Amino acid sequence: MNVSSTTRTTSTDRTTDNRLSPAGRPVRVGVLVTALLTACIAFQLNASMLSPALKNIEDSLGASSAEIGLTQTAFFTSAALFSLFLPRLGDVIGRRKVLVGMLALMVVGCVVAALAQSVPMLFVGRVIQGASGPTVPLCLIMLRVEVTEPKRYGTLLGVITAVNGGIAGVDSLAGGFLADKHGFQAVFWAMAGVAAVATALVAALAPESKVADAKRMDWPGVGLLVVSVGSLLVALNEAGKLAAANWGMVAALTVLSAAAFALFWRTEDRSRHPLVATRHLKQRGTWATLLTTVLTMTGVFAVMNGLVPAFAQDAKAGLGMTAEQSAWWTLTPYALAGLAMGPIAGRLAATYGYGRVLRLGLIGSAASVVLLIVTLPGHSRVMLLTASLLVGITYAGVANIVLNGLGVVLSPGENPGFLPGLNAGAFNLGAGLSFALLYAVKTATLPSDPASSGDYTAGMIAGVVILAAALATSFLIPKPVAAEAQG
Repeated sequence: MNVSSTTRTTSTDRTTDNRLSPAGRPVRVGVLVTALLTACIAFQLNASMLSPALKNIEDSLGASSAEIGLTQTAFFTSAALFSLFLPRLGDVIGRRKVLVGMLALMVVGCVVAALAQSVPMLFVGRVIQGASGPTVPLCLIMLRVEVTEPKRYGTLLGVITAVNGGIAGVDSLAGGFLADKHGFQAVFWAMAGVAAVATALVAALAPESKVADAKRMDWPGVGLLVVSVGSLLVALNEAGKLAAANWGMVAALTVLSAAAFALFWRTEDRSRHPLVATRHLKQRGTWATLLTTVLTMTGVFAVMNGLVPAFAQDAKAGLGMTAEQSAWWTLTPYALAGLAMGPIAGRLAATYGYGRVLRLGLIGSAASVVLLIVTLPGHSRVMLLTASLLVGITYAGVANIVLNGLGVVLSPGENPGFLPGLNAGAFNLGAGLSFALLYAVKTATLPSDPASSGDYTAGMIAGVVILAAALATSFLIPKPVAAEAQG
């Protein structure tokens, strides 16, 4: 990313730690990182802290699991759609301004959800919370403006991005505790409190930055892209219902998505201020990065967030754990490993090459899932824990970190917000595809013997195949020379 095209209202040398904010106050990179990290933690709480409280919400609101699940889908879909254009809006009107606005909306959404007396009100609150979707990519862009030395940026990128895989499992544990002791409302009030702190810190400590030549937003392009991606996400969510899915609706939404994207492409070719110039979409740095992100998420997301916990809790084919035990043996070590590995992976990427470290992460992720496949029949808790740690290191701690970083360092200087935004959408698209495809394989291979783990194995094998495809496409991603240490 060419930061020379990014303007700031400071007059000090970028190579120093001391900066001046627009108000003339000194700013240190460490202080900025604290503010940005708090913002990312606030977003992650919105994404993961509620999971243990879903049953409590069902009981409190007298709702079905499907209705509450729909509110979760609403949050992630909203987050994906806002991610498509808010980073670009930050380029135009100022990134700090946009991030503060996103965090403020997060607070509003949390309060609405905390006061919800019905599913529709909860739904509205979750959609508003989704406006915070591009928090992580926007923070990484703001960090890139301040820190241009490759190794240092790589390390700090890893620190900030590592919380995106879970805050060492504390988020889920805290959510469960609050829901059990004080009801689901307490979870949302806790989210609101952290978001309010993050809003204040970013407003006070983050210097403003934007792109000098970015004067207008391409709102027609935004509308068409949101319709295209939104239709596809809804279609994927519906397809994930498998036998219960409305396949006519899936087909219609897929056609609508394709038509909207075709119109989007035509609009971008003719716009004087395109959201995404089509010449950038044609570059390998764009489509190869996005395709690798989608394939990586599709191959691994439902394995760790669906198949592994389900196997751990399966009383016949699996280990018969409780939900809490399952979290301690799988998701918590997975999140801890990713959190510890993130800063290391970011520095390694800047030192030895983003592509090389990404491929190591993808190979390690595939190998870790293979280990799961081999050891499932043995019903070993130790091996399940070991494999979960390895996936945490290789995917959450390496592949996820590097893919987020590539979205920033490969974005063009005149439009630095577009690729991180699209990449955030690719993460969400891959997550939806993962549950749709891997669970479709699991269902199609359901064994006649309920004590057999063959369906879990089949779903994981599909994940390994898709990860192999991600590895192949990763070789097409160009080398981000400016973001890597030379010599």
